[in-house]
Formats: sequence, C-alpha cells, structure tokens
Amino acid sequence: MKLEIISREPVTRRFQTPLFFVHGSCHAAWCWDENFLPYFAERGYSSHAVSLRGHGASEVPRNFNWTSAADYVSDVSQTVLQFANAPVIIGHSLGGFIVQKFLENHRLPAAILIAPSPVGGMFWSGLKLQLQHPWLFTKVAFRRDFQMLYNTPERAKAFLFSPDADDKKVAVYAKRFGKESYRAAMEMIYNLPKPEKIKAPLLILGAENDQIVAPREIEKTARAYHADYKIFSATAHDMMLEKNWQTVAEFMRQWLEKKIQ
Repeated sequence: MKLEIISREPVTRRFQTPLFFVHGSCHAAWCWDENFLPYFAERGYSSHAVSLRGHGASEVPRNFNWTSAADYVSDVSQTVLQFANAPVIIGHSLGGFIVQKFLENHRLPAAILIAPSPVGGMFWSGLKLQLQHPWLFTKVAFRRDFQMLYNTPERAKAFLFSPDADDKKVAVYAKRFGKESYRAAMEMIYNLPKPEKIKAPLLILGAENDQIVAPREIEKTARAYHADYKIFSATAHDMMLEKNWQTVAEFMRQWLEKKIQ
C-alpha cells in the first residue's frame, strides 16, 4: 500500500527515538504538519506523520468504505518497520483507537493518545451526539459518510474546535477533511482495545470542551491503562489545531523527555 509520509527532521537531533503521528477520522498527515511536526523537529525530534490508506495523498483502496481497523493497523505496521529505531507513536481520535489496537501486538518505547476513542468504545459518546443532532446523524448513517460531520466550516467548528477558533483557519481545514471508512469508524463501538495486552508507557490527553470524547471518558481510559493523563481547559477535540496547540505540545514534550533519551 502506497502511503503518504510527511517528515520534519531537526537541524540537530537531540533524541534517537523518532516520533510517529497517526491522524483521526477524516483527517490526514497534514493535520500534524500544521503545528506539531515543525514544533517537535525544532526541539530535536525526528518527526513523521502518516496518511492512512484512503486519506491525504495515500493510495485509495477499492471499496474504501469497508476498510477495517485491521487495515489501518497494517498501515501503521508498514510505516513503523521503516524506522531504524522504534518510535514513540502518537494517535488522535480514531488514530488513538488504531494505536491502541497496534500496541496490543507490538512493543514501542512509549505512546501518546490525544482525545482517543475510549477504551470502553464510542457507543455512549456516539449516542449522545446522535440525540443532539438526530437529523444529521440519520443522513450520515443513510449515506455511510462521516465526512458530513465536518464538511462545512460551521459543522467542523461545532464538533472539533473551540468557539474562539479562527474562522478562516477552520474554513481551510473543513475543505481538507476527507472521506472516512464507515466500517473502521463503526469498529470504535464494538472492536474494543485490550488494555491487558498493552505494555508501553502511555500519556492520554483530553480536552475540557471536547464534543466527541468527554473528559470522563479520557479519565476512564487512563485508569484502565494506569496511564498518565491531562485534561486541557478551554480546548476542543482537534487539540493539535486549536489556538492553544503549543500548550498541548509543550506538555507532551516535557512528558517525552522523562520517558525517552
């Protein structure tokens, strides 16, 4: 599978362990390159982001809507094998779910989950959203198209960003959000991670104003993994694109420098 990889290398590498970022639903590698990849490269980290199959400039499989979580895990495995040193893996939202499934059978130095699909699954979070937006979610289910949640600036802002987010930037991002596999997204409901199989040190990050994954779900997930966690105030789901993204990145950097050399 031909996959898009965006890489940012530091002028002076301070750490031998690279960082590898996995995007969430309807996003692609570009969402990390807006802020996080340059930020970490400037601080000495070799930083890389993948676009999973069907996203960004990666190859689009036939019947993409039925691509499975296992297919995405395969994309992650394919990319991880390219690193000379095993990376720290960082996943957002659906990407956080894929990272959890990947770590069930692979050992890496550490991992960071950003607003991830919770360890107990997305059933209750999804039900809350359906009750709040019944007609929109009816159309999503009928068309099997989760891109509808984010394909206008108004929807993108409502689901992913804080009220004070820059409207011009949100409008640009809304145009870049793409299709998502309906099957992979639905697997977040029933194909639950197995915490007992995951041994990597974890940091789990949540957002106070997240409309998709509530802080209490982040806390439950952290307890299940006995992991470090942090809830950021005045922040929404797309933490790497929010106005205060640097606060999130700096917290990650401080945690990483305690965990890796």
